[in-house]
Amino acid sequence: MGKLKILGIGNALVDIMVLPEDDQIINRLNLPKGGMTLVDGELSACIQQEISHLKIKIATGGSVANAINGIAGLGTEAGFVGAIGSDDLGLLFKNDMLKRGIEVKLKELGLPTGRAVGFVSPGGERTFATYLGAAVEMGPDDITPELFKGYDLFFIEGYLVFNHALIMAAASAAKSAGLSVALDLASYNVVEANQEILNELVDNYIDIVFANEEEAKSFTGLLPEEALENLGGRCDIAVVKVGKEGAYVRQGNQKWHIPTVATTVIDTTGAGDYFAAGFLAGLADGFELEKCGKMGSLMAGEIIQVVGAELEESRWEAIKKQVELL
Repeated sequence: MGKLKILGIGNALVDIMVLPEDDQIINRLNLPKGGMTLVDGELSACIQQEISHLKIKIATGGSVANAINGIAGLGTEAGFVGAIGSDDLGLLFKNDMLKRGIEVKLKELGLPTGRAVGFVSPGGERTFATYLGAAVEMGPDDITPELFKGYDLFFIEGYLVFNHALIMAAASAAKSAGLSVALDLASYNVVEANQEILNELVDNYIDIVFANEEEAKSFTGLLPEEALENLGGRCDIAVVKVGKEGAYVRQGNQKWHIPTVATTVIDTTGAGDYFAAGFLAGLADGFELEKCGKMGSLMAGEIIQVVGAELEESRWEAIKKQVELL
């Protein structure tokens, strides 16, 4: 059997990364530190003004989009479903994916392409203010059986939960098409605000679930290892990431602890996305779950050494060689 092919769906965003000297700007904008807050076009414009004097880095973003980029970087065939605007940022997003060989299934709409301003605090913690723009205009009618042809695994980002009809249609259609379905629970404050729909998703459609410690606690009310047991009883594979302590993986009665890769933390943006990328690429190759976890840890360790969620092309060959040694 050949490699599995992975299709992702998520908010097509462009990340605008900022490194302020302190948290004053986050506090002034009333953003919950370490979380993701949705903002409207007016507040997004205000934030753009606030950061106009600061040094920024622009790169394609969005949770599952980051993961799909990472999956493609590891050599696994991948596709992405999303919506962009007919603007320069939309063209940047599309071309960035195409150059990595990703099959883009992007709907172009009248609203501007979504953008996420990420404030990286000293120490690497990131706080996002996200304007979804065109991304929010996708609906259940955009989910057709043709989307899934040729794919084996479907990866959904939890941030889509704000669009209840879309996320349920996507999960249901993928299952009907015979794909395995993976879900990343997104941000802890997103989980808190969408418990009912997330529970329905996990209990009825999801085969693989990813959560960090805060998200797992928001979702289950439990500490990491207990949350892992809870999620592992509801899905085929559960992954709970615990920061510097690594991650726990569970399938059935088997459980693994995956240590982190020692490295210098510059910016934690994309760490969870790249963990999922390594893990799912490992599954696509048919590796044992422990190796999948180690691939996730390796990828997370790589991305936290740079600002933003994009690796230089020159890094990928070295990463692939490290994967062979795991």
